[in-house]
Amino acid sequence: MANDVVRGLDDEALMTRLADAREELFNLRFQKATGQLTNTGRIAQVKREVARCLTEARSREIAAAEDLAAQTTTAEG
Repeated sequence: MANDVVRGLDDEALMTRLADAREELFNLRFQKATGQLTNTGRIAQVKREVARCLTEARSREIAAAEDLAAQTTTAEG
């Protein structure tokens, strides 16, 4: 999943995608440990997808905090 696709998701869809990716990563690691994994490159792909989702979620959190801070400083002054 590309960065622009992740940015286009709403908050709920982003969290759902993050949960799905984490579950897939868990399953891939389990398959690797049991010797059933054939495509080991998929682990790296899913790790990157988890990181993209976490980065976007954190970016949105920072933007919301900055907006809140700007509103409170405007209300005070």
